[in-house]
Amino acid sequence: MAAEAPTDRLPPPRPSRAPLSRRQVESVVSRSAAAFSVLFFIQTLPLAIGQASHEHEQRQWTQLVGLLLFLALGATCASALFQRWVRASAGSFAVVYLLAVATWPLANRSPLDAADGTHWLYYLLTVSTTLAAIALPARLAVLYLVVAPAAYALSGFVTNDGGTTREQALLEAGYSILLGGAILVIIVMLRQAASGVDRAQSAAFESYAEAVRQHATEVERVQVDSIVHDSVLTTLLSAARATTPEAQALAARMAANAIGYLRQAALIGPVEGATVSVAAVARHVIGTAESVGAHFEIRLGELPDRAMPLAAAEAVQSAATQAMVNSAQHAGDAHRWLDLRGSEPLGLVVEVGDDGSGFMAHEVPTERLGLRVSIHDRIANAGGEAEIDTQPGEGTVVTIRWPARGGGA
Repeated sequence: MAAEAPTDRLPPPRPSRAPLSRRQVESVVSRSAAAFSVLFFIQTLPLAIGQASHEHEQRQWTQLVGLLLFLALGATCASALFQRWVRASAGSFAVVYLLAVATWPLANRSPLDAADGTHWLYYLLTVSTTLAAIALPARLAVLYLVVAPAAYALSGFVTNDGGTTREQALLEAGYSILLGGAILVIIVMLRQAASGVDRAQSAAFESYAEAVRQHATEVERVQVDSIVHDSVLTTLLSAARATTPEAQALAARMAANAIGYLRQAALIGPVEGATVSVAAVARHVIGTAESVGAHFEIRLGELPDRAMPLAAAEAVQSAATQAMVNSAQHAGDAHRWLDLRGSEPLGLVVEVGDDGSGFMAHEVPTERLGLRVSIHDRIANAGGEAEIDTQPGEGTVVTIRWPARGGGA
């Protein structure tokens, strides 16, 4: 049966986005640190200009160090914005800051005046420890957190002679360690949490992929079982009962068809996304009923004007065919009917019934695959459901419904 043009095609689903990931955390942290560093650098510029003395060496040192720090900070901001070489640029600022602290005593040979207050390098100390936390692994970042404030305090001792200035340098170094340590802890915790989420998500995807593989294997097994029962076993039974030339010819044609089904199943599968109208499915089921060899009263109700997936259509047709074949083989001269009608939401119901002898469903041997595989499992795998209502002496009614009640198409 040819597939008709699809109707009401939905747009492809968007890929799910992880609520938290290491890459997202790194992006947020680096950009936040870059903005924080720019604000501190702008705040520091007037202080650095004001503290530069009229001595030629100190003025040159301030200009050179300020330019290097500005270039390193500019590279850090650009890297954070475009998320390229973030660690390298942040590390360059941390290294330049250490060089500035180390050369501070050489360029500033006279102590600061009391009015000058804290040296301008102090205001970039927390910036350097923050960028070091971004650029370095946790252990090296902790080492930098201790070394940078210690180097600042030591340079303050060498540069300034007053005891008050030395105490102030110690207090500033200790405060920088505390503030930088808090920032480092936050960054490390965010990274660990994001890595944990990434690992959990990866494990969930692996479990889902394994479940999909198992489901695909089960679906393939059901399809093979259905083909074997519908075609191969039926052909063998017909061949065993063929006592006339006409019956033998029919068995030969059935054997050729069975071989064709097996080859088709091995080579191709349903086209993904293909659909067929519900009315076309109903016409195909009615055509099958007219060729089964037993008379079925056709009852055609109102059908929805919509399309259904090709795989679901094939499952409904195959299950209905198997139900009609079972009725033709086991119900004798009973009255038979085929009822096709629409269902909610916009689905299809196929009812195959007879008033024959009926049977006890739970007494059917497990090796008989007609009810379990060819009808129930096949339609269930396509998103539908099948009900078999039968009792000895009360006939049999097989109801095939797609989609299943409580589930969407």
